[in-house]
Order: sequence, then C-alpha cells, then structure tokens
Amino acid sequence: MHRRARAGLLKTAARCATAAVLVAAALATSAAATSTPPPTPVGVEGSPSPFPTVLQTPRPAPHPPAIRARLAVLEDMSTGQVLDGKRAADRRPIASLTKIMTAMIVLGRTHSGDLVTVSRRAALTPPSDIGLKEGEQLTVHDLLEGLMLSSANDAAVALAEHVAGSAQAFVAMMNRRAAALGLRRTHFASPNGLDDRGYSTARDLAALTAAAFRAPGFRHLVATKFADVQGPPEKKEARHLQNRNVLLWLYRGATGVKTGFTVGAGWCLVATAVRHGRRLVAVVLGDPSQSASFSDAATLLNYGFAEFQESELALPGETEGAILLQGEPVIVAATEELVRLVRVDRLDDVRSTFVAAQGVTLPVERGERIGELLFRTGGLRLGAVPVVATEPVAAPPSGPGTLPEAPPPAGLAPAFDSALRLLHAASRAAWGSLL
Repeated sequence: MHRRARAGLLKTAARCATAAVLVAAALATSAAATSTPPPTPVGVEGSPSPFPTVLQTPRPAPHPPAIRARLAVLEDMSTGQVLDGKRAADRRPIASLTKIMTAMIVLGRTHSGDLVTVSRRAALTPPSDIGLKEGEQLTVHDLLEGLMLSSANDAAVALAEHVAGSAQAFVAMMNRRAAALGLRRTHFASPNGLDDRGYSTARDLAALTAAAFRAPGFRHLVATKFADVQGPPEKKEARHLQNRNVLLWLYRGATGVKTGFTVGAGWCLVATAVRHGRRLVAVVLGDPSQSASFSDAATLLNYGFAEFQESELALPGETEGAILLQGEPVIVAATEELVRLVRVDRLDDVRSTFVAAQGVTLPVERGERIGELLFRTGGLRLGAVPVVATEPVAAPPSGPGTLPEAPPPAGLAPAFDSALRLLHAASRAAWGSLL
C-alpha cells in the first residue's frame, strides 16, 4: 500500500474514534444552547411572540437526514460544495430572505452614519416594521439593524429609496447584482419580499449569502442579537430590537443569517454556523412552521459538521499518477490544491477520472497542460484540478509501411488506480459535535 495512503488510513481511524467520543459526549449533555431567546414583539405595536426554545434534531447518521422543508441545501461556504440538497434548484417565493440582497447592496453603497429621511411610502409599508414615521431621520446603521434583526419592511423601503431614489429602481439594481453573481434562477420584485412575486432557489440563496458575507459589516450585522436604535420623534425611548433568528441562541457556532415568512413562501431560513474553522450554510424553504425551519436547518448543519471530513484530494506539484495518452504512459501532476469535504463513510470510495484537454496529442513537453482530473464520490462531483506532464514524452514511433492507427482514448493507467491513491485523503479533519 502507498505510504501516504497507509498513513491516511491510520489518521482516519484515530479521528473517527475521537469523533465518536465527541458525539457521545454531545448526546449525553443538554447544555448545547447558549441561552434561551426571550419573546419578542412582532411589529412596533405587536404582542410578544414566543420563539422556540428547543431544537428537535435527530442523531446524525451517514445518510442525509429527513427534513420537512420543501426545498433545502447544505453547502460549504468557503467552496460552494454541496453536501446535501432537496430540490435545491427549484424556484420558490423567498419572503424576507430577499433582505439579504437588500442589505448587501446598501452596505456597498452607503456609509453607516448616512441619514435617511423616511418617505410616506416607507412609513405606510405594512408590518413587520419598526414603526417609521414620515419625515423621520435615522442612520443607515439603525435601519439596517431594523432590516435584519426585526425584518422591518418599512426599513427595507426607506433604505431602497435612499440608495436608488425609488423602490423600483432599487429592485432593478438587485436584479442586476443577481445576474452579476450568476444567480440565474433568482428574480426580485421588491426590496422586502412581501410581494411573493420574487423568487429564488436554495442553491442561489446559499451563493448569495456567501457573497453577502464578503460585504463589510454584513457578518457583524447578522450575528447581532439585540440592538437599540433611535426611537420615533414623539417618544424619547429607543426602539429595542431583537434578532428573530433563534439559532443565535440555540445552536453552538451560529453566525446568522435571516428568517422569512409569507403565506406563499411558507417558513424560510438561511442559517450559517462555524465550528473548528469550517463554515457551513443551510437554506430551508417552505417549512410548515417556524419551529420546523429552525430544527431543519440545525439538522442539516449537524449532518455537515458530524459526517464530513476535510480531505486534501490534490496538492500543487504532487504526482497524481499516470495517464495513457495514445497508448503511452504520461506521469501527471496537479497544478492546484483541491480540498473538499468528503462524507466519512465514503472516504475509501473517492475516484478520479482523467479528462484530456481538447486536441492534446503526443509529443508533450514537461509542464504542458494535458487535461484535468475530475474527482467524484458515488455520483457526487467533488471538483477538478488541471494536470501537467512531469516529463517530456515523445510521440510513439511508427514503423515503415504501416498505416497510422487512430490513437486510443486517454485515460488513467491501471497501475495508478485512484481508489488506492486517494486513501490518504483523510488528512486535516475538522470534526464538529452535535447540539
């Protein structure tokens, strides 16, 4: 057995034992939640709405968990790698998840201290709201906290008008940004999502969230639990805001992002969390209840943290084996790093397939790009890396009087079957524990 493969298997066994201890410990304790979220008013005049105080999550297992959401996806935020999905490319109304795009655009086009004058249209926007009054002036910072903590629809309209002059112009800006991000199955019709005419997909929302996290200030905004912002002119007390995302209280490592509900969209949630340096995002759309949306997202996050292991599939300059090109073996090396999350029970089932570059033929020079290696586990595509020849290889000789034969297709040489080589992929594991 390859030395690195043998070492990788030993590391895997040790880490699996460690993970089993972590799982057992997590199941034996109920101290997962950092605290319990207090009831919070819905709308400025609304009565307190009790939030869920317990998450209903099954024990993680190697197979994808059952959830109640109609659409869902679980992704690695760093790479966009899909770990699990349920109709993840289907379009659906997304309610207040729309405000992720609204916040990202506002953060990129304003300063936090800019003053916004509330228009009549913004003030009359129906709940949820923070009770904005026509002519009132608040800072962008205060309105953003109203937008993302209290899901204030009036704040969304006020910010949109401040940035673009009108809500309609801002919506056009949102759709241009969506197109620039490659969100081809997303369309916005308002800055707040009340309309139910806008739509997106679980996959597009995960990509949007990853982009929003790169906007200065977004990460801190969506992780804020409470905020006090300027009160209405006729009152001296501040508006007290509470984040509606209860995972910030109930799920260890939660970092955001946004809740949503309309009759057409059902209960929706984009949830992010970080454990041991691993950043995951779960999107659930069309859940039957608020509690179900939080529990479904936590269930997906648990699955990602507990059942996947970070694995180095390729390293720059590392020999990947030999491929057959026109019947001649060519030793190849990767030119890029490829690190992906692999489900623990599939670590020994990672395969690589050589895909030749268009028109590549012998002879080849040292360092010449000749194709790429595509890595898969089961039917799931993990990624691909370009490969180059490590040494020059001459064209095969042709004898006098012989007719040239059609070159055989390029492929991996049997002696370098990737199943053996990839057993070392268990390095750099980062296990998470349960709730």
